[in-house]
Amino acid sequence: MTTAESTALIQLFLRWVHLAAGIIWIGLLYFFNLVNVPFMKGLEPATKNQVFPPLMSRALFWFRYSAFVTVFAGIWYWMSIVGADLRNARALHPGENISGGMAIGGFFLIWTLAWWLCSLSTKLDKLPLVLLAYAVIVTAASYGYVRINSHGWESNRLLCIGIGGGMGWIMVFNVWGVIWRINKRLIQWTEAAAKSGDPMPAQAAAMARESYLASRANFALSFPMLFFMAAASHYPVFS
Repeated sequence: MTTAESTALIQLFLRWVHLAAGIIWIGLLYFFNLVNVPFMKGLEPATKNQVFPPLMSRALFWFRYSAFVTVFAGIWYWMSIVGADLRNARALHPGENISGGMAIGGFFLIWTLAWWLCSLSTKLDKLPLVLLAYAVIVTAASYGYVRINSHGWESNRLLCIGIGGGMGWIMVFNVWGVIWRINKRLIQWTEAAAKSGDPMPAQAAAMARESYLASRANFALSFPMLFFMAAASHYPVFS
C-alpha cells in the first residue's frame, strides 16, 4: 500500500468516526432542546426526581463523549487538510517561507478566546441577549480567523472547517465546561432529594439556568456549524 493510499484510508476512517460521533452528539443536543426540556417541565416534582437522575446520567454520558470524539477526529482530519494545502503551496512556490502556524495556532487561540467571551455572556441571563452576544462573538472570531489566513494558499475546506470547527470547539467546551459540570451536581442533588425528601440546594436553580442557556446556545450554533462543515467540500464560500 502506498503512502497516498494509507493517507486516504486514514482520512476516510477519521471522517466516518467524525460523522458517526457527530450524529450521536447533535442528535442528543436536539433531543435535549426539543423534547427533554419541555417534557421535564410538565412532570410533577416527585416524578421528575425519579426520572431525571437515571435519564440524564445515561444521556449525558453519550452526549459528552460523543462530543469529545467528534471534535478530536474532526481536528485530526482537518489538520491533514492543512498539511495537504501546505504541501501544494510549497510545491507551487519553492523557496518561500509558507507556514501553517496561523491556520492551526490561530484556530486554538481565537476559538478558545471566543468560548471564554461566550461563557461570560450567560451572565446576561436573558436568552435573546445571550444568543445575540454569541452571534457577535462568533462572527468576529470567524472574520478574524479568515483575516489572518488570507495568504492565498488556504483552501475553501481549510477555512470552512476552520470556522465550523471553531463553532464546534465552543460547543464542546460548553458541553464539558458548563453542561456536564453543572448537571453532574444536579443529578447528585436530585438523587439525594429523592431519597431524603430534602429540598434542592439554593444554587441549583441558578446553575440549571446557566446549563439551559449554554445548551440553547449550542442548539443555535449547530446550524451555522453544520452549514460550514457541509460547505467545506460542496460550496465555495472562500474562492
